Order: sequence, then structure tokens, then C-alpha cells
Amino acid sequence: MTAQNDIVMRAESLDAGYLPGINILNECSLEARKGELVGIIGPNGAGKSTLLKSLFGLVNIRSGRVLLNGEDVTGFKTNELVRAGVGFVPQTNNVFPSLSIEENLQMGLFLKPKQFASRVAEMWDLFPMLAERQKQLAGSLSGGERQSVAMARALMMSPSVLLLDEPSAGLSPVRQDETFIRTRQINKTGVTIIMVEQNARRCLQICDRAYVLDHGTNAYEGPGRELANDPRVIELYLGTLAQDVEAKASGPAASGPAVTGAE
Repeated sequence: MTAQNDIVMRAESLDAGYLPGINILNECSLEARKGELVGIIGPNGAGKSTLLKSLFGLVNIRSGRVLLNGEDVTGFKTNELVRAGVGFVPQTNNVFPSLSIEENLQMGLFLKPKQFASRVAEMWDLFPMLAERQKQLAGSLSGGERQSVAMARALMMSPSVLLLDEPSAGLSPVRQDETFIRTRQINKTGVTIIMVEQNARRCLQICDRAYVLDHGTNAYEGPGRELANDPRVIELYLGTLAQDVEAKASGPAASGPAVTGAE
């Protein structure tokens, strides 16, 4: 049995949605323990991104609650959650294209500017490519490079949990692999990660535990590799999800900072 103080973030029976009277999430629950990489997969419209945005205060929670290190943070604003130790990387519009890489990282630490020198040095170590090009405008970077900038910016506040919304979306297979490797490297530094991912098979391969959502509620949960080999998950979800990945791979890339929008 996992001790309660090992749980960094917990969602308990969330009902949430964008429009009055219409729930996207229905009694949806999740927990992430210290140092875990937790994956969230499911078909289009299952509520994956809505769950992540609910954890970050971007979607109205109608019932249930969110706990962060044992504290009830339901209803907290996004800036309050950032201060409390939650980082968020949206799927689209996740960099400031007119700012340099270094300036993007400065934006990630605007709440604690005096710590910039020490924190940015850690990011240069974690993302050496960014260190080499720190004065380059983020708008001139490739999709995979922008994803690295977005991750680094979210890490500037030393979050205890990092929320990633489909980090491989729109990337080539090579860049997808790089993103998954980078995600695992970040996780190994001690940061708990909750990741919504379209590439279900790859997600299940690298995550410690995973949740399969369907119609806004928990369908299956368990260790990632066990779910990847579960005949029920394979038959009902992985075939459809593979088709979703192929369809999304040809979609447009993101180009500017934003944190809104329904799944």
C-alpha cells in the first residue's frame, strides 16, 4: 500500500467541463506518486486533455477535488498552482516565438527572478542544444526544439509535478523518440510527470503507471507495460489510438503561447 505522503498529486472523482451542464469528465480519478511518470491515454474525445487542464485550473471542476502534496488545491488559479509547484506544458502555442530561448526561460521564472542564474544553468545542462542557441528566437526553431524550450520554461520554477499535454504531437518519429527520451531524463531528476499522450504504445512503454480514459472516466489503470500487453486494452484502444496518431501526424504545428482549448 502506498503511503499517503508519497502521493504528489491526486484527482478524486472529478466532474468537469467547458459548457454549463455538460461534463467532459465523469467521476474521473488519478494519482501520481513521488518520482513517477504517469501516462494518460484513450481515444479522441475521452477527456485526456480536459483532465490535465482540470489539474492546472484551466477547466471548471464541478465536483470532486484535486490534492497537491496533501493540500486541497481545487479552484486554485494557474499562477497559484505554479507557485505551489505545478508545471504545465500545453500541446499547442507553447513558446513565445518573438522572444529568444533565454527570454522564454526568463518568462518561466518571472515569479522568482533572483533565482534565474542558478536555474537557467541547470536547464542548459539538461538541454545542451538550448544552451548553444540561447539567443536564437524561439519562433525560428523546429517543433521538437520548441517542445524542449517549453519543457525547460516549465521546469524553471522547480515544480514537484510536471503536466505534459501530448508532447509528441505533430513531431516526426525521430523527434518523437527524442521527446520521450528527454521526458524520461527529466523524470529521473526527481520530477513527477503526468503525461497525456497520443502515441499510446510508446507512452505505455516508458511510463511507470497509466490510466486509460473513455468517455471522461477511468476505463483501465495499472503499470504501463502491463496495460500495453493487456488484450482488452489492445483490442479496444490501441488499434484505434494508432490510427489517431497517424491522423494527427499530418496536422499543423504550434506557433505561439496559449493554454486553452478543449480536447
